[in-house]
Amino acid sequence: MSKFLLIILIGVVVYYFFKWSKSSGGSKNSSQSNANNINSTNTNQPNTGKQGGSYGKWLGGGLGWAFGGPIGGILGFVFGKMYDDMSKGKFEYGQSPASDFNMSLLVLSAAVMKADGKIKRSELDFVKQFFYTNFGDKAPQYVKLLGELVKQDIDVADVSIQISRHLDYATRLQLLHYLFGIALADGKADKSEVDLIDRIAGYMGITNSDFESVKAMFVKDTDAAYKVLQISRDATDEEVKKAYREMAKKYHPDRVASLGDDAIRKAAEAKFQSVNEAYENIKNERGMS
Repeated sequence: MSKFLLIILIGVVVYYFFKWSKSSGGSKNSSQSNANNINSTNTNQPNTGKQGGSYGKWLGGGLGWAFGGPIGGILGFVFGKMYDDMSKGKFEYGQSPASDFNMSLLVLSAAVMKADGKIKRSELDFVKQFFYTNFGDKAPQYVKLLGELVKQDIDVADVSIQISRHLDYATRLQLLHYLFGIALADGKADKSEVDLIDRIAGYMGITNSDFESVKAMFVKDTDAAYKVLQISRDATDEEVKKAYREMAKKYHPDRVASLGDDAIRKAAEAKFQSVNEAYENIKNERGMS
């Protein structure tokens, strides 16, 4: 079941749960005071929120896990919690993001942010900027979700394995590219974050050579261009050309065109450009035509 349908299901069940709670509360107060029965709904809304706050996140989490596995469980809990907060007047939330890719990105982003055991204000600002730069109008929704997700315990093994089963390889490579972009958004390569991304890549079924290739697009060293093309420095010129053709095909933006999101395509084009730049750097270094 897609995350879009999952979210709708959770929303409908939670909605009717709270609607039932409101009706029950209203009936109880009506029996106590018939004179005030017209205003009973408005009077009892704060109690409804408090009552819902005890159950919404658990109801959402249970439904999410049942229908969407580890990611569904996490998101269901978060959406239930957000519904609780809305009923208390704490939180306003609009349309829910529906893409499997974006949901996976949000959950794993939260995990990467917490990799060093704490969430720095500067790191959070960098991640927010990343979302606003890449997702435009959708960014506020994603940032609100991220704020709740970082409070959750995320089992990256279960989540990543679920992703490996539901997203194709090219999409998983694009997700890996995003995670490195987030981890190094401040220009620093924190070891704990890079190590966690390495683990995530392994659980998602990303090969080590592909991991090193994407990593080299962000973590620069003297051999970065060769790592991007997945060849050694002693490769022949013909091997360099062949590697470029293969990597250009693997990282071509059309491989993720099915995701249908301009932001994703833009990031895919950036990844493809990194391959072109690596090839140009090697050509210039060797004087290749």
